[in-house]
This record gives sequence, C-alpha cells and structure tokens, in this order.
Amino acid sequence: MGKIYFASDFHLGVPDYQRSLEREKCIVRWLEMVRTDAEQLFLVGDIFDFWFEYKYVVPKNYVRLLGKLAELSDSGIKITFFTGNHDMWAFDYLEKELGFTIYRNPALFDLQGKKVFIGHGDGLGPGDQGYKFIKKVFANPFCQWLFARIHPNTGIGLANYWSGKSRAANPAKEQYKGRENEWLVTYIEQYLQENTRADYFIFGHRHLPLNLEIQPGIFYLNLGDWFNWNSYAVMENGTIHLRQFESDEPLPLT
Repeated sequence: MGKIYFASDFHLGVPDYQRSLEREKCIVRWLEMVRTDAEQLFLVGDIFDFWFEYKYVVPKNYVRLLGKLAELSDSGIKITFFTGNHDMWAFDYLEKELGFTIYRNPALFDLQGKKVFIGHGDGLGPGDQGYKFIKKVFANPFCQWLFARIHPNTGIGLANYWSGKSRAANPAKEQYKGRENEWLVTYIEQYLQENTRADYFIFGHRHLPLNLEIQPGIFYLNLGDWFNWNSYAVMENGTIHLRQFESDEPLPLT
C-alpha cells in the first residue's frame, strides 16, 4: 500500500517573483520525493495565491510545478485538488491537462481503512460573516462570467495587486489561539455532533501546523504552509503524521 500525502498553502505568486520561484523549486523537490512512494496526493487549497482560468488563458509562471504534477499524474499517482479561497476559480484546465479530481467543498474519504474528512478550511465554523458573504459572491457563476469579460492583462493584474495585500504576501507566523478560540476545532466538534464519525480531519488555510486530538482517537491536523514551515502530512498504514521538508524549524503542537 503506497503512502498518501497532503499539502496546502503554497501561495505561489507572492510575495514577489523571485521568492515565489525559490519556493516553487523547493516544492518540486518535495514532489520528486513524493513520487517515489506515493499512491495518492491531496492538494488542499491555496496552491496559487491567485488563479483564474479564462477560456483560452491561464496565469503564466508555475511551469515547474505544473510539469512535475503532470509527471506524477501520468505515472499513475491520483491527485485530488481542493480549491481554496485564493484559487477557487480553477475550472477544467487542471482536470484536462493534469488529470486532477477537483473538489470545491469539504468531503469525507475512506483512506487506508480510516474515515478522513478533508477541506481547505475557509468559511467554516463560527464568525467571519464578511468573508462568507464575499465567498458567495466570488463563487457565483454570473460574477465569474463578468470577471471573465475583463481582458486578462487587466483582470490578472488587478487580482495580483490585491493578492499583494493579503496575509500571504506578508507571511508572519501564526500563533495558536487556544482550543476554545480555534474556529476549525469548533467546526469539527459541531460536525461530530451532527454527522457520522471521522477518524481524521485535515484542513489548510490556518497557516499553522497542528495535530490535536479532538476526542479519543479523533484528530485534527492542519497542514500549515510553505512560507514558514514547509509542512505536509503523510498517511501510512492508517496513521497520519505531520512532517517537514528541508526545514529545521520545529513544528508547534504536533
């Protein structure tokens, strides 16, 4: 049984071209390692800091990453892509060119005999009503159609401008807020009250690697990011652990 890998929040494109390129090359080296023993790869959102697919145009750059992912997919490794709040405008290009399976909402999977609930993590749990409203606007097909009417030079340029003002462009280390203030913990606890059990909950978005036992035998893992942590998760023989790649920074709460 091959290993299953999970990663999120590469945010390629920020804070500038050179640092994004260096991060991309690091991710490609990690994917080359993954290729040796992976059965599946889950990319759990915000792989790109901005991504919009026009009918005949996609953002340039990222050719090293896309080429390596195509190589993995062509070799038989199944790649599942969850859209995040920065790359929710992925439509069919990644499916057609790279063979991805794309999810736009959290989903429950049977993996190595375990129930694993996976999603990017944005818009879940209590609060943040402003963002939840904006997300509905961005996900609206008519709004997407309107944006597609803007010339790519203008549309992508405008999006990159706002992208440069996001937290990913100034990636300070996130701090653990305490269990009662971690909104994804609150979401998981509510989910467990209303749904069937899951053994693992895996999210990104938080930019902080976490491995918390929510109930006996039920774990929440946050995948962190590739600005400060180079963190990812790997599942082997039904157990999921957080790991780091080419980083000496100790992981918090793992």
